Amino acid sequence: MRLRNIPGAEEVVSNSPYCIQNPTEWKGKWHSFLENENPIHIEVGMGKGRFIMELAALHPDINYIGIERYTSVLLRAVQKMEDQPLPNIHFLCIDAATLPEIFDKDEVSLIYLNFSDPWPKDRHAKRRLTSREFLARYDQFLKKDGHIEFKTDNQDLFTFSLQEIEESPLWKLDASTRDLHNDPVLNEGNIMTEYEEKFSSIGNPICKLITSR
Repeated sequence: MRLRNIPGAEEVVSNSPYCIQNPTEWKGKWHSFLENENPIHIEVGMGKGRFIMELAALHPDINYIGIERYTSVLLRAVQKMEDQPLPNIHFLCIDAATLPEIFDKDEVSLIYLNFSDPWPKDRHAKRRLTSREFLARYDQFLKKDGHIEFKTDNQDLFTFSLQEIEESPLWKLDASTRDLHNDPVLNEGNIMTEYEEKFSSIGNPICKLITSR
């Protein structure tokens, strides 16, 4: 699906105080930038920001960094922050492949992946955010006791993700379900994303897994 370009989005994102410019400069120094020692949780592919902003409002003692590649999408999150600013959330407009250049070893405690692009063609498998290539990237900066939470409605992508974790010597599967909203344990405290609400409303079951190092 082609994203609609929004004129001026790049300028707004570049000038927003909520968007961190030149993030590689803060590698290994994020707690200094954030001026606290609270845990850092990131969402890779945050879309319009609903999920991570709700989390930030609920957990003021956690630092949240939302990552979105496209300025036309990130613009919506910036606009929400302008209306209801939260002190414990920042945004990055970057490609997820560059994450190891931005975060240092043990700097991130939790990674959220929500309704990531499935990249359905086999030749694009390494671009999937749950591929072994990306799992190896996360291993470079996620804490030893940290974990990843992944949600999707795409059954093929979920199966692929389970297989990648099973075959990895670095990761173990802590929990999984193919029907999140009917799972009383994994659904407890669940915050829905925009896509989750859309897909579940048309009857698509939501899959979720939790994996750790």
